[in-house]
Amino acid sequence: MPVVPPEKLVKLQQHGEGIRNICILAHVDHGKTSLTDALIATNGIISPKLAGKIRYLDSRPDEQLRGITMESSAISLYFSLLRRNAPEAKPEQKEYLINLIDSPGHIDFSSEVSTASRLCDGAVVLVDAVEGVCSQTVTVLRQTWVEKLRPLLVINKMDRLITELKLSPSEAYTHLSKLLEQVNAVMGSFALGERMEDDLRWRERIDEKVTAAAAAKDQDAGDDVKSASKGRKTSIAEDEEGLDTTSTPADYEEKEDEDIYFEPERNNVIFSSAIDGWAFTPRQFAGLYEKKLGIKRHVLEKVLWGDFYLDPKTKRILGPKHLKGRHLKPMFVQLVLEQIWAVYEATLGGPNQKGDPVLLEKITKGLNLSIPAHIMRSKDPKALLSAVFAAWLPLSTALLVSVIEQLPNPPSAQEARIPALLEASPGAEHIDNKIKDAMTHSNAAISEPVVAYVSKMVSIPKSELPINKRRGGMLSADEARELGRKKRTEIAKAQALANGEGDVVSVTDALSSAAIGDEDEIPGGKVEEEPEQDDDPEHLIGFARLFSGTLTVGDEVYVLPPKYTPARPHALPQPRKVTITALYLLMGRSLESLNTVPAGNIVGIAGLEGAILKNGTICSQLEGAPNLSSTTAISTNVPIVRVALEPAFPGDLDKMIRGLRLLVQADPAVMYEQLESGEHVICTAGELHLERCLKDLRERFAKCDIQAGEAIVPYREGIVRAEEMNAPKDPALGRGRVEGVTTSKQVTIKLRVMPLPAPVTEFLVKHTGAVKRLYSERKAQDEERTTPNGGEGTADDGSEDIIEQDIEADDATGEGGHNLTMAEFKQRLSEAFAEDKVDKDVWNGVVEKIAAFGPRRVGPNVLIDMTEDQLCGKFLREEHEAMADQAEPTDKHTSTFADKVAYAFQLGTYQGPLCGEPVQGVAVFLEDICINVSDDEAAQNVGRLTGEIIRTTRDSIRQGFLDWSPRILLAMYSCEIQASAEVLGRVYGVISRRGGRIVSESLLEPSTNFTILALLPVAESFGFSDEIRQRTSGFAAPQLVFEGFEMLDEDPYWVPTTEEELEDLGEKADRENVAKRYVDKVRLRKGLMIDRKVVESAEKQKTLKR
Repeated sequence: MPVVPPEKLVKLQQHGEGIRNICILAHVDHGKTSLTDALIATNGIISPKLAGKIRYLDSRPDEQLRGITMESSAISLYFSLLRRNAPEAKPEQKEYLINLIDSPGHIDFSSEVSTASRLCDGAVVLVDAVEGVCSQTVTVLRQTWVEKLRPLLVINKMDRLITELKLSPSEAYTHLSKLLEQVNAVMGSFALGERMEDDLRWRERIDEKVTAAAAAKDQDAGDDVKSASKGRKTSIAEDEEGLDTTSTPADYEEKEDEDIYFEPERNNVIFSSAIDGWAFTPRQFAGLYEKKLGIKRHVLEKVLWGDFYLDPKTKRILGPKHLKGRHLKPMFVQLVLEQIWAVYEATLGGPNQKGDPVLLEKITKGLNLSIPAHIMRSKDPKALLSAVFAAWLPLSTALLVSVIEQLPNPPSAQEARIPALLEASPGAEHIDNKIKDAMTHSNAAISEPVVAYVSKMVSIPKSELPINKRRGGMLSADEARELGRKKRTEIAKAQALANGEGDVVSVTDALSSAAIGDEDEIPGGKVEEEPEQDDDPEHLIGFARLFSGTLTVGDEVYVLPPKYTPARPHALPQPRKVTITALYLLMGRSLESLNTVPAGNIVGIAGLEGAILKNGTICSQLEGAPNLSSTTAISTNVPIVRVALEPAFPGDLDKMIRGLRLLVQADPAVMYEQLESGEHVICTAGELHLERCLKDLRERFAKCDIQAGEAIVPYREGIVRAEEMNAPKDPALGRGRVEGVTTSKQVTIKLRVMPLPAPVTEFLVKHTGAVKRLYSERKAQDEERTTPNGGEGTADDGSEDIIEQDIEADDATGEGGHNLTMAEFKQRLSEAFAEDKVDKDVWNGVVEKIAAFGPRRVGPNVLIDMTEDQLCGKFLREEHEAMADQAEPTDKHTSTFADKVAYAFQLGTYQGPLCGEPVQGVAVFLEDICINVSDDEAAQNVGRLTGEIIRTTRDSIRQGFLDWSPRILLAMYSCEIQASAEVLGRVYGVISRRGGRIVSESLLEPSTNFTILALLPVAESFGFSDEIRQRTSGFAAPQLVFEGFEMLDEDPYWVPTTEEELEDLGEKADRENVAKRYVDKVRLRKGLMIDRKVVESAEKQKTLKR
């Protein structure tokens, strides 16, 4: 294949109609990168013979070694196609530019899928023909739905149905039909969920209008019914702006059938085998059989898939009702699958599995294929198979033609996607109409405002930049010697590391330094290392999509911070102005320099280093600019595995910190923090992700040896109402009620601690995002009322708390409920409280008395203000209520101390009494604050009293917590494993040994494989994947997704007390208290006191004799 010059691709960037931005999404090992290879081969970048084997876009050595993709990478491809403008017109050659992004399938790198999907307009979703719909398949389909990408389904690895499962064409057709039903069921569930949500909101809007109309007319109760029914009818017709009249069921279903489901007759399903290099759509076979059967092509396209049969005598198409008892094969089996099976029989079948030459000759003559003679004589049947399919059904043709015909170009895609995207962004009503219009129509004029979304920062070594690379031609003698020296050094180092020979590395370093021929040679290896480390520094390049305007090298643009809103464009932190230093065409392993890039393209942008942390929006103007980064869909697997790092040589600490900061910018899923103890901790999405981060740190970013400690796993603490609990600490007050008195006896705080009902805790965990948003809105309203310039002043007060709160909210299991309004949130929270039947009177009306959520203001614990004057204020309040509260005078000192109680609540729930982990599912009722001194004395001692109140309140919360039966909550992974029946027992053994439990087990028909769903504690998951692979000889590989926290139903402080327990278990309790083991492990790591005996049996100790 001829190599396509970059100049041709740059020229095609100017024509938006001929651009397609697509990403390839799938579960791990479903063939994404192999499929991409076949497309890359069409541009002459790799040989067609190596397609599917070289995995070109897996450019990292560890990606090649493990055989999985870890980073999403982009490449631009050229494709030309003969198309007719009209049925009778002469075909014209049209050229297209396809910007393709290959994404990882492993759950640890699902953040890379999020970064890829925002940049694209269409998605090619792969499904393994044997394994079917897996966990990540559902995730990527949801991603396409949320991002409103047009999907194209590829059923890959069709060869496995023939070679592994040995299915007949009829059995394969039945299997493929079921598989397609599974995928469509997933898409249907998304559509149904959205449909129900839209319908609910639609009805609520109508009811609001009816209520408003009834209130305005102020009619009596008898007339209300009539006005409501009349108002309901008129509001549908009159409300042109607020109501979406297309959401009536009939219209919605019609839209579903047209756009949502995958149907081969609509050519949005491709059947392929990437490893053998073939793919087809029903349209291709319709073209083959059009003349032979005398049936028009567009008719054949509709009937090739489904319950349609061909009458062998009359050559007419029959439906299932007209078979009249005859056993005919479906047309897809007879005309399509049997032909594919015949090729495999001719090349890989036969008595000796070496093919059938007679059948092969018949096929090649019938299809008019010319196979080179040297391939026909080849002893490799796979080469012959690939040659036949390459000539008959080449994978690239089927896929790229479908991409061009089925997936939208940037102008039409942005017209459909951008309005919803802008509406979801903060301050949507303040976005400049000129920017809205330019983005919606993908306007690439130079005069239009430039808006681009940077989805992640990519780290590129300096030597890989185009400016440092030789452009074409042969190497000079010096360059060849230098390249040879570097390669020899790399090989020697790799061999030495593999053999564990540390001395060889220093020898090769010395030889390489001597080979360079430096005049000023300095003895000693340490001094030689310094210039080598600075020799190839890493540069960060923005991986971006341009939505409007034209970006040119040298342009000055604003980088919008994550909390930017067009309502307050100059609020702190101020948006930063940067100069674009370079633009790059992304070509997989290499980059090509660009001068200008028009809207609709995917591009690499240099000059953003230090200005963008992980993702962000850049815009040529500040006023009215949209903030796209706040609406991005973050990965499904949140960072959960935390590890403390330290350099092996203490002098390398600065290098390690610099490297960590680079790593945080270059990896969208990594978080870095420095603990109060001074530890440097990184938070990663899983064990494999952690390995990759450590490798990058050691070899690329820090370039020094780094040691990682044991993984720090998060826990949660909670309380329950158990059947057998110790008596209350103070029977007179009751369980959980505490009267805390400060050390000076001047302030008394009365509070009560209770476990929250399970539905409430579940609701708060699920809707952390809603609490976070409501808190941000309330804070912004308070600032606007107190700051004269509308909140654009300094943001010093509480800035640290906001940062901490954001970190905590990002760590949450899943930030749902962003779209809930204050009224909806209160209503659903009240419904959750109403579900509890035991303490119905206690929880009645508490929603209106909630003063704070915690810890860090967004957690699943509540502070309920039961004081007479509502001292702590009301969290869930409307704007008019806030104004009324501000107008009401309150006792200054009491309200000041109430704020300190609320702060102590945040501290008390952030570090629980069991092992200093955050608390979950606890309600703290503040009943009274009594100040036993005069106002003047309180004013003089406010500093001292503040500390006393915080300490007393925190200790009281902990005391009330321990009055109930405490529990530890374990972080849990949802584990999906596909395994054959032979290794099922071994898989179960590994799961049970690590404290996991099986949730479900289902057989994957028609194969003998089982899909096992299990729950596994994160603390026991390290080394789990490797152990599963070893025990099953590589036949099973787990996918671990963070599921949330699950309570371990065991009191860590339980000891046998009754006669039966003592008789069964003895004084020491023979069985291990698992909860206490986890608690002690965390306390030991944090340096807290542990109640354990150093010597168990002193009389049995031994000493060695000399």
